[in-house]
Amino acid sequence: MRPPLPRLHAITDERIARRPDLNSVARALAEGGGSDLAFHARGRELTGLEHYGLSVQLSNLSSFLFVNDRLDVALAVPTAGVQLGHGSLPVSAARALNPLWWIGKSVHDLAEAEAAKTAGADYLVVGPVFATASHPGRSPLGLAKLQQIAAAAGEVPVIAIGGITADRVREVRSSGAYGAAAIRALWDDAEPAAAARRMREWMS
Repeated sequence: MRPPLPRLHAITDERIARRPDLNSVARALAEGGGSDLAFHARGRELTGLEHYGLSVQLSNLSSFLFVNDRLDVALAVPTAGVQLGHGSLPVSAARALNPLWWIGKSVHDLAEAEAAKTAGADYLVVGPVFATASHPGRSPLGLAKLQQIAAAAGEVPVIAIGGITADRVREVRSSGAYGAAAIRALWDDAEPAAAARRMREWMS
């Protein structure tokens, strides 16, 4: 039996993965987020060894780690699940590797969301909902489209991503999102434990 999917997702990128204070910030986020926080080991430009090291480090701080894209790394580290991007292996391939994983899919519009649901994804990461420095060339979906995708997803949980701040958590929740994912709003906050606690409380 799988544990419930956390509502708050702290996602890394290459910059965060290589920060010298990664461990202390991650520890503070884990403290503030509690059982509602999941870490995502992500970084498209990381080497395999870097991605593995990052995943090991985060798995030591939380029992709920997702590895993004790198299924080889996910097999080598205690992992609750994986998140698949546009160029990743299909959901069925990930399921064959570990049927107990939570398997998520990153989607950017209604058609991609419907396809991911049909493919058997356990949850959807939908975005960018708002403008974000992580994807400067991509137009934000906005709350109306998020609501449309969440309605189409039905029982498949939707995690909103892209420009998510503590002030916007209630907006995405009221638009049908099960939870929210963030990079800068969590990792770059001067008080990461307080940031995670505040986002977790506003999402419940």
